[in-house]
Amino acid sequence: MAAMVRLMRQIDGVIEECYNRKNEAEEQREAEYVAAVKVQAWFRGTRSRSYLGFLNKCATSVQKTWRGYLGRQYYRLLVKNSVFIMKLNHYNAMATKIQKVWRGYYVRKYIFNYYSRKRYLEALQVKNEIFRTELADFTERQAQIRRKMEEREEHRRQARAARKNHYLLSTEVIPGIYNSPFQPYPSEQELILRSIKPLVHKKRKQKAHLFDPAWASYNLPRPEALPPISQKPQGPFRDPEEVQNQRYKPFQPSLRVATSFYSLEDARKQMKAEEWVTRVNDDVFVPFSRRDMSYDPLLHTTSKFGHLPYGTKYFREEFMDKHVSHQNFKTLVQPVPIFDKLNDTYSQGQV
Repeated sequence: MAAMVRLMRQIDGVIEECYNRKNEAEEQREAEYVAAVKVQAWFRGTRSRSYLGFLNKCATSVQKTWRGYLGRQYYRLLVKNSVFIMKLNHYNAMATKIQKVWRGYYVRKYIFNYYSRKRYLEALQVKNEIFRTELADFTERQAQIRRKMEEREEHRRQARAARKNHYLLSTEVIPGIYNSPFQPYPSEQELILRSIKPLVHKKRKQKAHLFDPAWASYNLPRPEALPPISQKPQGPFRDPEEVQNQRYKPFQPSLRVATSFYSLEDARKQMKAEEWVTRVNDDVFVPFSRRDMSYDPLLHTTSKFGHLPYGTKYFREEFMDKHVSHQNFKTLVQPVPIFDKLNDTYSQGQV
């Protein structure tokens, strides 16, 4: 009986506990529902975001592959164009170099011969140095002669002035103005007056005319015949043949007359003629390739400004607005009188 009572009590405790738990579960149902909804929302959101991320990743992979393909295609085209431009520039540079070498050779060979011009300029420089040296010597000699003439003229002027003032010379009784008694020695002008003679004014006598009738009345003896030319006259004279040769000596032209003004052009023509004689082939050189292509002229030959005159017409810059005269420059100078007397010896004797 006691066992039944205990059993009944245990059953009642279990039922009460279940009832309490039921009430507690009823009370927690709303909170559990909200929690379940939150869990389901989180799971569904996570699954949706994961799916969207997968879709984005797939789209990114497709876009990356397509854009890489387009980039490689564009890069291949860019590399192809760059290589083409590089080759084109290289071939243009090589063609320009070949044209430069050929045109330089052609100009130096047929238009402007550098070595011939160099030899001409060197010879002209040496000739100019010799000419300038001779001109300097000639100028110095002329200056010396001029100084001597001025000194001689000054001495003559002083002598004439002293002759005019010869009356100022001192005498034994009265001293002159240049010989002061208070000085131990006379002055220089006093010595000059002592060394020269006074100026005397002589009257000119009229000479009788050779055909004056007064002379014709006298029977004067006529002179004998002159000695023959073959006989050498007495005195310090030269031989008649030497005098005759000197009088009728051949004409000796000056440097200006002996040298032609067009000697440079004549030398160029002669050089071209000699070169044409030694030439093996008269045909104009034509390259074996690209014969059908027209010749690419130079830039300054096809422009509206025309061909550059420097190097073809002249080798020196000219400023016509600064020239004194509008005439062209002539490479000639006036003849020097001393050059005409070279290789000639003259004696001071008269025949």
